[in-house]
This record gives sequence, structure tokens and C-alpha cells, in this order.
Amino acid sequence: MLIQFLNKISEKYASKWLVLLFDIAIIVATFFMAYLIRFNFTIEFDFATLFKQIPYVAIIAAISLISVGSYKGVVRFTGFKDIVNLIIGANILATILICCTFVSREFFEEGNIFDISGSIIYIHLLLNILFLIGAKLFIKSLYIHITQDFQSISNVLIFGAGNSGMLTYDAIQNDTKNGVEVVGFVDDDERKIGKKINLLKVYNIEAIDKEFIEKNKVEDVIISIQNIDPSRLLQITGNLFSLGLKVKIVPPVQSWIDGDLSVGQIKEVKIEDLLGRDPISIKNPDLEEQYDNKVILITGAAGSIGSEICRKVSLYNYKKLILVDNAESALYDIQQEFRQQGLENIEAIVADVRNRTRIDQIFNQYKPKIVFHAAAYKHVPLMENNPFEAVSVNIGGTKNVADIAVKHSVDKFVLISTDKAVNPTNVMGATKRIAELYATCLKGKGHTKFITTRFGNVLGSNGSVIPLFKKQIEKGGPLTVTHKDITRYFMTIPEACQLVLEAAAMGNGGEIFVFDMGEPIKIFNLATNMIILSGLRYPEDIDIKITGLRPGEKIYEELLADGENTKKTYHEKIMIAKSRHVDIVSVENQINKLTTINSLTQPLEIVSSIKFLIPEYISNNSTYEVLDIKK
Repeated sequence: MLIQFLNKISEKYASKWLVLLFDIAIIVATFFMAYLIRFNFTIEFDFATLFKQIPYVAIIAAISLISVGSYKGVVRFTGFKDIVNLIIGANILATILICCTFVSREFFEEGNIFDISGSIIYIHLLLNILFLIGAKLFIKSLYIHITQDFQSISNVLIFGAGNSGMLTYDAIQNDTKNGVEVVGFVDDDERKIGKKINLLKVYNIEAIDKEFIEKNKVEDVIISIQNIDPSRLLQITGNLFSLGLKVKIVPPVQSWIDGDLSVGQIKEVKIEDLLGRDPISIKNPDLEEQYDNKVILITGAAGSIGSEICRKVSLYNYKKLILVDNAESALYDIQQEFRQQGLENIEAIVADVRNRTRIDQIFNQYKPKIVFHAAAYKHVPLMENNPFEAVSVNIGGTKNVADIAVKHSVDKFVLISTDKAVNPTNVMGATKRIAELYATCLKGKGHTKFITTRFGNVLGSNGSVIPLFKKQIEKGGPLTVTHKDITRYFMTIPEACQLVLEAAAMGNGGEIFVFDMGEPIKIFNLATNMIILSGLRYPEDIDIKITGLRPGEKIYEELLADGENTKKTYHEKIMIAKSRHVDIVSVENQINKLTTINSLTQPLEIVSSIKFLIPEYISNNSTYEVLDIKK
């Protein structure tokens, strides 16, 4: 209550003009002190002249302070920039007084109000710097002291005594509401260890033990090292977690808001921080033009990928955003999210991409110009047991939306594919590859440009390994990994969706865009890292169980099929796959035939038709391996 009261009072009464009057009052008081010091604290000077000079000095002071804007800063947040402005303002005041004194002595009689002794001006300058800065810092410290008495304080260490660490320290100190107190720095550089920065000691990480933590009541450690090696980050976090500490990390400089770090940007360490590569960042000004005043339709809009595409598109000046999904609850959630943000011209429509008539009706009503097709079944083991559903959604649904896009002269159709479509070993991947082929078949048919994006696993997406591991950790384990050597490419949801938007912008039709996703990550290592990030130990606290490959599962994924290579784009992380030649007429006929199957068709017959269309599809750990023997 007291903190809220103080904040209310400061916001109501401590206006910038009152701050200016306060500073002028200090300058007037120091002017009187300068006289006293000049005359050795005796009253042997002309009081009448002094009183006449005070309004003159006050006016010049106001001009000086206004010119540097020192009065605009919030006193309780006084920082380095505010101090510099005060010093500059004090020097401007002294310079003007010296100039006026010189002019007055040349053109006016001795003893006028503009004639001020040089010694007094210089003493006044020093006093101004001392008292103006001192007053601001005193008020700031008093405010912090009062507020901190009424809020819980969390003691933290900053790992990194370099530039990033200093900026982190300043951000914490300038945010009086965070309840955080920095008690020291930690660094690997032996040259810094033992020295003091801002009166705080720099420690070696070996010095941070349970005794140190208890003595200093440390709760958190903030890692503030730019471009830290992921393996080193994991080592640090593991050591700190074992001591019962919470670990947070400062984001990369490029993500700081307007180039400044705020305490709110410091987040707990996440698994994506340990991917072993720099986050992919794309800044293309052409994107705004691409989506400006366009009706944009997104299928699968309630899914993890589809919903993130919606969020990113909503940042542009779209004309209307159409969200299509058959999952009503999830679709309602994303609709409410946008409504709470005050976003307009967004339509959430419950519809199934398998219903051609319904999709045609939506296109006819809203006439979209850009379509992002994210609707798909993607769970490998489930689709292995339900091939009809995989065909009906991944192939039939894609065919419906693509055909209708051509019919209604959509400008661009962006297909969201997967690395599992490359040399597929399962039904899901094979059906997504056929969807890619159908998009290729439609190239040049009508106005629509067909573009495919292909990427690996997405951290945090529905059905991904990360949420599974989190649930298993919450239950006390064990974590289940299908094979100790299994590897996967990983990217974050924002990265994946940024690729999709970029592909839509640069694509001219017929391309398959692939991402340079760095080195693949061992799922076993990912599991151990997640255990460490949870503050637990492997295998003491939580074990990892090898369960064996699931039906259709690969040990490693690929981004390019046999016979494919890539060509570069303007962005080093984005490439275009050079696909092999396809007999469009034959492929299209086969796809049309495949999509006419019914639910009574035997799984072996369905998969056999898929394999005929995709000869590189070789089943792995699946009942459909019998079909490969016949080849």
C-alpha cells in the first residue's frame, strides 16, 4: 500500500516543472554558498548586489537546464545519462555567467548585477555539480530504501563481468520495482576475479558453494554473456541447479527493445538456449508489402504452427484474417486471444479441409489472396495405424484447398511440409511428400503460385518430444527415448513460422524451401539436458528408458531427398531444393485415384498405392515392410 501511495504521489506531484524548480532552488542556494566560501564564511560582501544577482542567475539556470532537458528525467530512476545532463547544464550556466561578466565589464560601469567574480562562478560550478547530482541520488536512494522495506528482496549474482554484465546491473538498479539486489559478479576470466565492479566483488564459479549461498542469501543467478557456447551454458546451469539456485539468462542484444535491456526481458533458461546454434533471425522489409491490405486464410489455424503463423501475420496491415480449423476448442482459444488484443477483421471458422464444398464456400465468401495450408495429421505412429486418415487429410485435404485456391485465383498458396517427407519411412511422411508433389503438379495451372516449406521438429509444438519430456519429469520419470542414437533437427516455433512468411514473400511458384538448421541433436542428449534444466540429476533423480523405435520412425531425418540439391537465396539460412523431374500427368492421375479410396479399403492396399507413387518410400519397423520385399 505504501509503495503504491508513493508511486501515486510521485506521478501526481513530481512533474518535470517541479523538478526544474527544485534544481533552480539548489542553484540559487549554491550561489549564496559560493559567496560565503569566497569570503571565508564572513559576511563582508554586498548583500544588495547578491539579492539583485539571484533572479539573474535563476533565469540563466532555467535556460541552461531546459537546454539539456535534465528536468525531464524521473528522479527515482536517475541514471548515468541524467548525471551527464546535469554536468553539462552546470557548465553551460557557468559559461554564460562568464560571458556576461566579460561583456558587462567592457560596456557597463563597475558593480552592475552582471559583474560576478570569476572565483565565485567557478566555486558555484563545482557546488552545482556536487549538490545537483547528490540531491538526485539521495532522493533515489531514499525512495529505494523506503520501498524495499515493504517488499521482498531477492539476492542475485550476475554471471559475466563484461559489458553485457554491466548493462544487466544497470537495468536492475534502474528498475526499483523488481525487488532484486545484486550481491556480486561471477566470471571465468582470472584477470577479473577478486576485483570489484560498482563496489561488488567478482567471484570464480568455484567459490559459489552452499556456504556462500547461505551466507549471502543468493536465490538466482543471471547469465549475462553474449554468444555463450551452449555446452558451457549447460555446464554452468547444471552446476548452479545442483546448488538449488534458479538460473536466468539475458537475451541476445538484437532482441533488446530499442537497444535497451529491461529486467522484464531476463528469462529463465530454456531448452532452446541449448540448441547449439544461433537463433535464426530474418528481417525483410518486403514482408509488410506482401501482406498489406490482403485477405489471408490459414488452415490448421488452431495448431501450434498454424496459430503462430496467425500471430505473426496479425502484426501486419492485413485486410482480413481467416482462421480455419476443425478443432473448435483450440480455435476458440486463438480467437479469444486476438479479441483480448483488440484485433479486428479476424474470422474464426470451424471447417474440415476434407469437405470440398465447405472450403469452396469459404473461399467464395472471403476471396483470400494468400493461403497458408498448415492443416495436417503429423503423428507418425498414429498415422502408421490409420493410413486412410493420413491420406484423406494430408493428401485429400491438401488437394481440396489447392484446387479451390486455383479456382478462386489465389495469389500464393504456401504448403507447410516436413523433413519426414524426405525419403519417407512412414505413412505420415509419405503422404506429406505426395502433398508436395501435388503442389508441383499445379504449377502453371492458373494464377496461383504454389510454394512449399520444409523443416524439422519444432520445439514446443503439439505432439513434440519437449512437452512429453516435461510431463514425464513432472511425474518423476523415467524419460522415454526410442533409440540412444536417434537424432532430430530442431527449431523454435517463431523460427519455423518466420520461414513460412519469408517463403511466401520470396517464392515465385514451384519452390521447396528448406532451412539450414545446423547440426542435428541427439534426443538422448536433449533428455539429459531437460533433466538438468529441471534442477535434477541423471540418473540419480530421473532415469532415461530406451523403448525401441516406433513404427515408421527413422533414426535420423533428412532435409533433402535423393537426387535433390539446393541453390542459395538472399538469406544464408534459406535454400531452395532442386527437385527431380516429375511426370506431372502420371503423378496427378495417381493422386486423383488415391484420394478416391474409402475407409473400408485395407491398410495394406492403401500403403501399397502410396509406395507405387513414392518409390523411395521404404517402411521402417512397420508391418508395411512386407510390401518392400515384393519390390
